[in-house]
Amino acid sequence: MPVQLRNATLPGACLAALLAATPAPAAPVRVLVFSGQNNHGWAETTPVLKNILTASGRCTVDVTAHPEQCTAATFAKYDCLLSNWNTYGGGGVKEWPEPTRKAFLEFVRGGHGFVVVHAGGTMFPDWTEFHKLIGATWGPQTGHGAIHAFEVKFTDAGHPVTRGLAPFVIRDELWHRMAAQPEKKVLATAFSSKERGGSGQAEPVVMVTEFGKGRCFNLVLGHDGKTMDHAGFRKLLIRGVEWAATGQVASDSDAVTATAKGRLPE
Repeated sequence: MPVQLRNATLPGACLAALLAATPAPAAPVRVLVFSGQNNHGWAETTPVLKNILTASGRCTVDVTAHPEQCTAATFAKYDCLLSNWNTYGGGGVKEWPEPTRKAFLEFVRGGHGFVVVHAGGTMFPDWTEFHKLIGATWGPQTGHGAIHAFEVKFTDAGHPVTRGLAPFVIRDELWHRMAAQPEKKVLATAFSSKERGGSGQAEPVVMVTEFGKGRCFNLVLGHDGKTMDHAGFRKLLIRGVEWAATGQVASDSDAVTATAKGRLPE
């Protein structure tokens, strides 16, 4: 004869308690992308960057072609700023007005994030605090050989961005002898061979810095849209944005990256 439960509501109570104890999904990271001016192909790459982040399910993304017009009120709407914009080369905007500079630094110092992709930090040679923030950029001795395939190796397996990631090979533009700041922490390098027009030594391709209560993630990879479509780049971008914005990386970052384009990582 079946045993009747004395408290028929117990299973429901247990379920309610379990649901109450389950953490709510993290709110999406709100990202503002600087675009519209770059000596690289921003018209191609900005949509790719936006797609990677939004398809991950972890970010919402807006784009501005005029970061020099941003104010503290603009930045207050976001958790992270991402630069696919620079002042290198010919015409266009060369400086940000002082109120924009001040608002930008206060935004990051206050606990938010800044992300630099490839040439997105090649600007403001006389702005010392900006260069301390991004860790390294194109300088007088910087160069690169032809685009070629090289291996990205992780030098800090314990950092939230790189934890659990395996080395990968990517075809990209590999910079060497960047103008670097002592504040940077290198998370990944690639060997720049002299046979490929490089320096003959390992060069940083992923760096981070902390700035007040905020953080910067500098991803030197990503010369063009095809490169950005590589799973290794996508993983690093999503993780880097999360870390820059929050100081943490969601445990499902690999999963969302793998499915963002409807396929497994290469």
